Amino acid sequence: MHFALRLSQPLYIGRISVLSSTMKQLFELKPQIAYFNSANIGPRLQSVSEAGQQAIKRFSSPWEISPEDWFSEPEALRSEFARFNEIDVNSVALIPSVSYGIAIAARNIEISAGMEIVVVKEQYPSNIYAWRRVAENVGAKIKTARRSRDISLSEAVISSINSNTQVVAIPHCHWTDGEPINLVDVSIACKNYGAALVIDASQSLGVRPLNFGKIRPDFVVTVGYKWLLGAYGLGYLYCDEKWQRNGVPLEESWLNRAGSEDFSNLVNYVDEYRLGARRFDFGEFPQFISVPMSLAALKQLNKWGQQLIVDHLSAVTDEIRSAANDAGFNVLSGSRCSAHIVSLLFPSQKDAKSFNEKLKSAGIITSVRGQSIRISPHMHTDQSDVSRLCEQFSSV
Repeated sequence: MHFALRLSQPLYIGRISVLSSTMKQLFELKPQIAYFNSANIGPRLQSVSEAGQQAIKRFSSPWEISPEDWFSEPEALRSEFARFNEIDVNSVALIPSVSYGIAIAARNIEISAGMEIVVVKEQYPSNIYAWRRVAENVGAKIKTARRSRDISLSEAVISSINSNTQVVAIPHCHWTDGEPINLVDVSIACKNYGAALVIDASQSLGVRPLNFGKIRPDFVVTVGYKWLLGAYGLGYLYCDEKWQRNGVPLEESWLNRAGSEDFSNLVNYVDEYRLGARRFDFGEFPQFISVPMSLAALKQLNKWGQQLIVDHLSAVTDEIRSAANDAGFNVLSGSRCSAHIVSLLFPSQKDAKSFNEKLKSAGIITSVRGQSIRISPHMHTDQSDVSRLCEQFSSV
């Protein structure tokens, strides 16, 4: 096959091998497995596993946990997340899930009867169900932006925004195939019509930079266990400054109140919340095992930096996309593809599942989403992984 020649070209081999030679050893991976399913669950860093093991051991001696420990590591985690995304630490809340963060947004943004909430077709359900509930309760409408072969996801969203729009609740890229949305242009459209912008960045944050300062979204939510390589059950919420001042949390945890660090004074109730987005932190956010694990992950991401991550994943997906095109697959390209996801479209879901099983039997882990096989590498992906995957394309 012609694509096999491309695999031997030094441009991509050099880009991948130089970046990945010292990175793969940082992960806990079996040599017989080529893991391309980071969009489902991120690969586990050794440092994250070690942090979890140490945390479990520490938690077995609760007398060694001081009141300060309930806040110090969560604050360190908040700071690492803010540093990675170049945002104010006071704009970050710790949440257990995307649905929790979206529920916060849905509770705080006022939506009127007859007005519209814009979403995209086949959007991930965590950013759908809360808005359907709100629409039902107040008599608002869900408006679905629909892309096509000739209309990009960005164009579909922007053309759906008008004077009736009160909320645009969308991802940064589509979870099934990685097609990105131009959030800068969407933000301009939202501001022109006074609409709130809520972003589920679970399939992009960590590998596709989000310009918070330029976009100025109302809320951004993300899980921490995918591209951010952290623990399951611990995610992040960003909220604009106006919500930091006046936002209403989902739950009234004692941990979110001003002065809660002083356990001896908790019998004296206070109305004031802790600073900024901390009012939105979920109850039991100290998470004595998950927080150290997620902190270790973010420290590694900050050590790499976003540009190195994007460069590496671009090299990997460029080669996979090129080989897939040569093998006759239908793949997104140009401005309609992302650097961290490649999607192979099949005639039917049955065909996609069949090829996915064939890959699995060869030790290559991908996933089926709709009629597509979703390929999602990370910093562990090296040339041998890419070659093993691309060699399978000729069998279709």
